[in-house]
Amino acid sequence: MRAALLKMRPLLLQDAPFLVTWLSDERVLHYYEGRDRPHDLQLVHEHFYPKDDDTSRCLFLYDGHPIGYGQYYPLDQESKQAYGYDPSSIIYGIDQFIGEPSYWDRGLGTFLVQTLLVHLSTHFGAQKVVLDPQASNARAIRCYEKCGFQKVKWHPRHEWHEGSLRDCWLMEWNSLS
Repeated sequence: MRAALLKMRPLLLQDAPFLVTWLSDERVLHYYEGRDRPHDLQLVHEHFYPKDDDTSRCLFLYDGHPIGYGQYYPLDQESKQAYGYDPSSIIYGIDQFIGEPSYWDRGLGTFLVQTLLVHLSTHFGAQKVVLDPQASNARAIRCYEKCGFQKVKWHPRHEWHEGSLRDCWLMEWNSLS
């Protein structure tokens, strides 16, 4: 896999069928949204095409083929305060997944996250980027660590997933590191 073949572009309405396919696949749902929450077109539109939020959503393509989804958003003041961050810091949160399992375990997750980090630091001056993977998602945590993220705070029973609250790690990437 070559990083140069990975591209990121804004999510478009005509991309909804990709999200429906990916978020109906139990292998993907095991890590993102939950196997008890398969998405149909209506649910995809409700969750990924809202009209009034400050989240930027994007599609990732590898060699022109849609393979995954990502989103980023500025951390609000309430979240900064809850996590102990300086209110004046430029901090973004990210979420992402590779929706095509045939592209898993090839190093693309690292390229995908690095693409988001470069975009956020270059275009928005992000000083820190945070995410909160489930503690049981060892593959994702290893990917984030390869990209320079560090575990900074344990969140017990933080995320509802497949019928129970799951432990998560708050992980942080610092542009100055």
